[in-house]
Amino acid sequence: MLFLFLIKLALLGLGFLLAPKLRPCGRGAAGAPLPIRRLSVIIPARNEAHNLPRLLASLAAQAPAPAEIIVVDDGSTDATARVAREGGATVLTAAPLPAGWKGKTWALHQGVQLATGDHFLFLDADTWFEAGGLARAWAEYGGGAFSVGPWHAVDRWHEDLSLFFNLNMIFGTVPQGLFGQMLLVDRASYERVGGHAAVQGRVLENFALAEHFRNAGVPVRSVAGRGVISFRMYPGGIGELVEGWTKGFAAGAGRTPPWVMALVVGWMVGLLFGPPGGLPADAGWKAAWAGAYLLGTLQLMWFARQSGNFRRLTSLFYPLPLLFFLGLFTRSALRSGQRTTWKGRDIRAD
Repeated sequence: MLFLFLIKLALLGLGFLLAPKLRPCGRGAAGAPLPIRRLSVIIPARNEAHNLPRLLASLAAQAPAPAEIIVVDDGSTDATARVAREGGATVLTAAPLPAGWKGKTWALHQGVQLATGDHFLFLDADTWFEAGGLARAWAEYGGGAFSVGPWHAVDRWHEDLSLFFNLNMIFGTVPQGLFGQMLLVDRASYERVGGHAAVQGRVLENFALAEHFRNAGVPVRSVAGRGVISFRMYPGGIGELVEGWTKGFAAGAGRTPPWVMALVVGWMVGLLFGPPGGLPADAGWKAAWAGAYLLGTLQLMWFARQSGNFRRLTSLFYPLPLLFFLGLFTRSALRSGQRTTWKGRDIRAD
């Protein structure tokens, strides 16, 4: 029993090796002067009329604000274009999707053609900057390709099921990968690797771009985004959440550095690890195993607070979201390379 208990503690300890990846961007750097004079923000938008007002308002509130904001209307059937114009953005209507391209990469490629800045900031429409967030991002930006993983704003109960997906996204990306929701890069580096044309057919274009940047000698770096940039993922219900994470999560995990994957897997095994046959009859060991469960809960609560506003009850009953994660991860792996539907388009998952 002692040996099994020590194994659990050792596996939980692996989580503390992952904790530095949750360090917030720009800690203590708020108010630092922006090193870039002209920034072009490019936002791909397909039926994003409900998300754009918050994002555009947050960009307008930054000091200084970006030089230009371009929203690429990617075949929307709602009021995306009108909402974008009312929010102060320049609207570009996307041309028909060519063969071999994904909707997002095609939209961003077109937006770049219109942009005049010396740096590009690519943003998903469901993100928004916190007060002073852009300045904190600039203060930490050291050139090349830089990405900040958004803090996950949770509202409805089903969104708490994203906890382990969100943590794994951060653990697998920081510090040398790129997040798909936000990318800051200088024009010269972007053009050196061929931009989004070089990754035109990829669902997870961020992973492919990071590899192109590294191969070209462009520095690639990322940090967590608490207090800088936030997002809300899959508020439409459990079906949207399942399809959203399924479309590429297993493929993304396959690009995680092996040593990081080993730490993450070991830590998650530690969370679920318990004595065979349930808690022992001995009161002392029963209390010890209960204490280990509490340790895992407290550790997870801290992780959750750094990555989003996930409810404490989600951490307390963590076997449920963890088993959901493992089940959906398996589903994603089994469907890798198969066709799926996302935002009304038929796509092949990476």
